[in-house]
Amino acid sequence: MLDTTPLLSQYLTISRLLAGQLDFSSAIHAVAQEISHIIPHDHMDVCITTPDGLFHTAYESGFETDWGRRPPAPLDGSPIRTLLFGEVDMLLTDDACADPRFHFEGAFDGPILEGLLRSRLHVPLKVQGDIIGAFSCSSRQAGLYSVADVEKARAIADLLAPYFFALRAADQAKRSAIVEAEARAREEGLRQGALKLTEALEAERQRIGMDLHDQTLADLTRLARRMEQLTRQPDVTGEALDPLFRGLQHCMQDLREIIETARPTVLQLFGFAQAVENHLERSTRDSGLAFHWELIDDSPARSTRSTSRWPPLSFASPRRRSTTPSATPMPTASPCGCGAPVAR
Repeated sequence: MLDTTPLLSQYLTISRLLAGQLDFSSAIHAVAQEISHIIPHDHMDVCITTPDGLFHTAYESGFETDWGRRPPAPLDGSPIRTLLFGEVDMLLTDDACADPRFHFEGAFDGPILEGLLRSRLHVPLKVQGDIIGAFSCSSRQAGLYSVADVEKARAIADLLAPYFFALRAADQAKRSAIVEAEARAREEGLRQGALKLTEALEAERQRIGMDLHDQTLADLTRLARRMEQLTRQPDVTGEALDPLFRGLQHCMQDLREIIETARPTVLQLFGFAQAVENHLERSTRDSGLAFHWELIDDSPARSTRSTSRWPPLSFASPRRRSTTPSATPMPTASPCGCGAPVAR
């Protein structure tokens, strides 16, 4: 037959009050009044350590202190660190304000002195032999608690420990789920960005291809007709070939302009520095020279069109002139008013 003593009934009430509480603070407030009938206190708290054992968080009842306002706190600075580290199996004091066990260099002991918490008792919360936190009661009255109160506190801690362990595991799982969701969101963002980049590159490639096809086909058709006319003449003079030569030059110039209009694509997609680096690499790819370059932008903001025209020429020219094994592009003034790197 079950023991129906008042103390056992109070323990069962605590167990019932814990049911359905979904966070640490609500669980503490749900049982605080019932615990006060067993162990009178002015302040009660349950501190829970993090799984790595480096920090702990206090959940309070009675009145709020810095222990609860500034979580999480390092375990090394806890006034009850000896208990949390398993060095002692309980802490009991008649006057914590003067007890050197609670005051040491770096101790987070301000709330003890500010709240005049004299009588204090602390017992560990254990699950499967591991300490996951501590249950603490404090009173402003000195010498209030005895060994009998410690035994009561142990019984209460045994009731609280499994529930708080489950809450900690649930909180950890929630945090892990948030981190995983954020990682998935970043991955999806990168995937979408790569997809849009690929589509933009493909559209640009098709546009360039059409420009090359249309312009080149028209120029070559015109030159072919001119050459056909020349083949019908018995003697071809230099003057007759001059229009053909100028037409070829115009055709090459048009091709160069079409190709150069594609180069700002890197500028638009990746930014100015990446575009400059891309042009430099292309210009020196077959030169055998080792380039070290630094881009310093101290000029007023320019449009994409103005800043995208100078890199090919400014890189190609110093490469052809340079005979040293290395060259360093540095910003100089150019006719358009923007900085142009030259090799030194």
